[in-house]
Amino acid sequence: MSATLEKSTSNGSEKSETTEEQQAKISEIRKLIGPLPEKLAIYCSDAAIARYLRARNWNVKKATKMLKETFKWRAEYKPEEFRWEEIAHEAETGKIYRSNYADKHGRTVLVMRPSCQNTKSTKGQIRYLVYCMENAILNLPPDKEQMVWLIDFNGFNMSHTSVKVTRETAHVLQDHYPERLGLAILYNPPKFFEPFWKVVKPFLEPKTQNKVKFVYSDDPSSKKIMEDLFDMEKLESAFGGNDDSGFNISKYAERMREDDKRMPAFWTRGTPQSAAPPQPMPTLPVDLNSINLSSDSNASDNGKVACSPSHVSDSETLSPNGSLLVNEGSANGSREIH
Repeated sequence: MSATLEKSTSNGSEKSETTEEQQAKISEIRKLIGPLPEKLAIYCSDAAIARYLRARNWNVKKATKMLKETFKWRAEYKPEEFRWEEIAHEAETGKIYRSNYADKHGRTVLVMRPSCQNTKSTKGQIRYLVYCMENAILNLPPDKEQMVWLIDFNGFNMSHTSVKVTRETAHVLQDHYPERLGLAILYNPPKFFEPFWKVVKPFLEPKTQNKVKFVYSDDPSSKKIMEDLFDMEKLESAFGGNDDSGFNISKYAERMREDDKRMPAFWTRGTPQSAAPPQPMPTLPVDLNSINLSSDSNASDNGKVACSPSHVSDSETLSPNGSLLVNEGSANGSREIH
């Protein structure tokens, strides 16, 4: 059994599961999906299936459907094949980058600066976001699944947001990177953000509420959040730390090129112990219709959970471009509130 499986917290709308029940549902999903091509078999670890189950409140049918959509997306989009040279122009201003330090829990930190947006292409911005997410996951310690977003709102205004990019960002993060956000720190956000958050907050699960922290440089009590989370000697001065080196695109490019060299090995490291046996990776696009994923008609309803309409499931709740997002239950699993 995966060491990362834990008992879910229950607050009246989320079903509590023992590790035995969790493993049974993971096994049920494995039976539903059957054999997978090598890369998808590597992706489909017990921990990954558990993240999709948590995102869908341990509902086997919904989690299987969500996982199926990610299989299709990864087979067509091929995010693991993105390389630095393809997206380097998006990174020039430091609008998103992986820091060279982790938090005190060992989690990867992605720094985001919405005011540093430097391109107009939705496709390019999303490809860069996906590259950053894949790179952050590549650099997570073996015992960690989640990352920290450190969002700097210095110089931000609403002209830096795009509804189209925000919607596409919500789709990618909520549907294909569930349960990857451990904490989002909003550093010196605009004043209207916090009142809006207070309106949204009652509709979210407590664990989702706890993933968002408002920090202000002139507020000693909120500054303590940073001191508790980070080594202040390594933290950038822009966030109240003692490192004033700043973002350097040349040095960052070197780091990313080195990480790019590691990526192929990450996806050919062999099938996880509990994964289904892999099939040879075809050279043509994977026909995912041949994979047994018809969960709508065949999946057991034993995992079905009645969710209270007054709360929503855990999901990423804000966009790197500064927009707040809320994932609510619906026919297709989510919608956004801006």
